[in-house]
Amino acid sequence: MPTSCRRTIRAGIGFVPEDRKVQGLVLGMCVKENATLPILKRFSRLGLVQQQAETDAALREFSRLQMRAAPDVTTGTLSGGNQQKVVLSKWLAADGDILILDEPTRGVDVGTKAELHALIGQRAAQGAAILVISSELPELINVSSRVLVLRDGQFTGEVSRTDATQERLLRLMAGL
Repeated sequence: MPTSCRRTIRAGIGFVPEDRKVQGLVLGMCVKENATLPILKRFSRLGLVQQQAETDAALREFSRLQMRAAPDVTTGTLSGGNQQKVVLSKWLAADGDILILDEPTRGVDVGTKAELHALIGQRAAQGAAILVISSELPELINVSSRVLVLRDGQFTGEVSRTDATQERLLRLMAGL
């Protein structure tokens, strides 16, 4: 298991944390810089960032995410939904094989939630392994091919997408 951020990124692992404002973003930086942090090396030559290449990469991701924010806008001024899109965009741009998403739609509106679910599904269809950690059962049922349930840190069961219902998941969560 990688022990540093750089090694984790090189290993193709991306992580969308539960708290985007504390762990997922640098709120004082612009949207473009946040979106390209994991892949900054692609735009750097001799320690200098090629600004246009970085902007172009960010704009490609923003287009895919249907974001209308300008690349140079400070990330802290965006809505919660757009901030979450920026967090997800940096890991989509990194094109890793594994994405760990902790409460990926927490604090976003219904429309943004649907957009994020679609993007998660697209990335999975492209072959990425996606681990979604969520307290929202409808979300788990919607985006997962299977759901593994833990209770007090112990595995209590596995349910396929076709068999997943809120009732069944709640029973496993309760240890029944």
